[in-house]
Amino acid sequence: MEPANIARKISPSLTLAIDSKAKALKAEGKDICGFGAGEPDIDTPDHIKLAAAQALAEGFTKYTPSSGIPELRQAIAEKLKSDNNLDYKPNQVIVSCGAKHSCYNAILATCNPGDEVIIPAPYWVSYTEMVKLAGAEPYIVKTKAENGYKMTPEELQASISPSSKMVILNTPGNPTGSVYTENELAALVEIALEDDLFILSDEIYEKIIYDGAKHFSIASMSKQVYDHTITVNGFSKSYSMTGWRLGYLAAPESIARAVDSIQSHSTSNPTSFAQKGAVAALRDSQDCVTDMLKSFEKRRNIMYEGLTSTAGVTCVKPMGAFYMLPDISSFGMTSSQFCETLLEQALVAAVPGIAFGDDRTIRFSYACSNENIEKGISRFKDFCARLKK
Repeated sequence: MEPANIARKISPSLTLAIDSKAKALKAEGKDICGFGAGEPDIDTPDHIKLAAAQALAEGFTKYTPSSGIPELRQAIAEKLKSDNNLDYKPNQVIVSCGAKHSCYNAILATCNPGDEVIIPAPYWVSYTEMVKLAGAEPYIVKTKAENGYKMTPEELQASISPSSKMVILNTPGNPTGSVYTENELAALVEIALEDDLFILSDEIYEKIIYDGAKHFSIASMSKQVYDHTITVNGFSKSYSMTGWRLGYLAAPESIARAVDSIQSHSTSNPTSFAQKGAVAALRDSQDCVTDMLKSFEKRRNIMYEGLTSTAGVTCVKPMGAFYMLPDISSFGMTSSQFCETLLEQALVAAVPGIAFGDDRTIRFSYACSNENIEKGISRFKDFCARLKK
């Protein structure tokens, strides 16, 4: 018996593979400095946990509508209006089992076999595989470090073909930390509209942004842009709710209905009591988000200073999210070889850049303690110094 052709086309997640290997070594008693998983080490804020606990205590444990409870969809619509200047009715909001799930649903709802989806690289590992699962084809645009790993209008224009159906934009970005300005997005969107492309705007890191940079929601540009855009967001990163598996998308009504139909047959509803926690996340104090951002900014600065003072390594300073993408190509190794050796010899876990479409780099997550960063970067510097001898 053989698996389906579509299953054989899919690559397993290298980020999860590295994290699993690091955890296995840690279980053996090894002192691992892990920079693999994109998961805040900070606990979910208490008021969110209490809201979910209260829902459990009150027996809120049954099926909900497949698209999410009305209270949460309303809260999300209000958030999109107040934070992002986006006018979505609650029936245009679909709550799902994570922003990853929302991205996948959006692609399934819009792309046919043979369609091409334009994805700037370095990209988040799952975009390409989601496109393949939909029967479509990823078209990769290689971006440049000198442009802050941001796709230029010229690069987008050159990538468009008669088969192009969608472009995916992730800002702030994983793994680059890049943040597009409003003018940069406007230039890209103008080209996308000329060719009637859908725009998947992944905004999961919108609140994790530094140095006065501003997040801008693409769909707020105009009615025409709004009608072509699917906005994805969630709770995992800003509220440290990774294990809760809650995300959402907002889209034109026809797309929202299609996504709701897909979800009703694939996962049914997101977890009932977790949705009550999400309502509290949106409607209660946002001090927890501000406090987490301050921690991330300090960690970013420590890591950036350490990486950029390492011989043979260059690095673009991230303006958002909690990742850094050092270029290790001067050492003459593939990113997979580099990361395997780094883990074996220095007990430092990072993700090979090849997973993100860029074999010149590796990815560090700084969603971990200052102590872990300082110790891990010290080991990394020593490791690189040995390689240069």
